[in-house]
Amino acid sequence: METTFEEYLHAKKIDAKAFKRSNSTQYDELKNIFDQVHPNSFTAQKLFLINDIRRNNPLKEETITSEKPKSQAKPKIKIRPKK
Repeated sequence: METTFEEYLHAKKIDAKAFKRSNSTQYDELKNIFDQVHPNSFTAQKLFLINDIRRNNPLKEETITSEKPKSQAKPKIKIRPKK
């Protein structure tokens, strides 16, 4: 399965749309390089750039409204008194 550049940015917690709006030239250059190399190689080559981009275009955390999981019932152990 091949990862797209947008999916990669999402995994790195970068807002792809904000990054493209703020610096479309750099976005296009990095996308071109990403399409030619493996994602791990891209990360190794561009680690410092990725960190700067993440600081400038953080992905907004989506609030998850899930219910608190129900706790499981504990087994009841009956202790017999000694005779």
